[in-house]
Amino acid sequence: MAQQALAVISDAEAAAAALQPARLKILDALRDPDSAAGVARRLGLPRQRVGYHLRELEKRGFVQHIEDRKRGNCVERIVQATARHYLVAPQALGPVAADPAAVQDRFSSAYLIAVTARTLREAAELQEKARLAGKKLPTLTVQTDVRFRDAAGQNAFAEELSRAMAVLAAKYHDETSSHGRSFRFTLTGHPAIPRTDDTEAP
Repeated sequence: MAQQALAVISDAEAAAAALQPARLKILDALRDPDSAAGVARRLGLPRQRVGYHLRELEKRGFVQHIEDRKRGNCVERIVQATARHYLVAPQALGPVAADPAAVQDRFSSAYLIAVTARTLREAAELQEKARLAGKKLPTLTVQTDVRFRDAAGQNAFAEELSRAMAVLAAKYHDETSSHGRSFRFTLTGHPAIPRTDDTEAP
């Protein structure tokens, strides 16, 4: 199986298995193929300890066997992380995961975070279905930074953006199409975290 660019961890037990400091270091070291002995040397850890963690990571699908490589009279088992990067999805938290329906204030940061968490959850589920079906998942991501002169400009922008989205939705939405496919678009906005050379507070 080819290494993924990003894998989403949606299972609580899998997340708990991966989120151990030693295992995170091993996954980082295994972005490129190596043996247990090679990883142990690079990280300065006992070979047996690395071997134990590798078996647990492989059991959970975080590490995969790539090949067997002969070195002298020995044969090394070469493994690699199944993804370059990993992300823990909200559903790994089970019933305490963020839920937009449970947030009353639609203009609060809590609601923004809950909606973003839902987007991550749904995108992760769709990504896995597309991977299993051998298909590419159609997505759209648009991001930009806007520096407003004042609060009035910020409010005017928000109103105009909302109207534009409503116009586009009304133009392209077709409830009668039997072969159509529904997409969910989410517009969010929050103060940008300043760079180190910025003096403005977030």
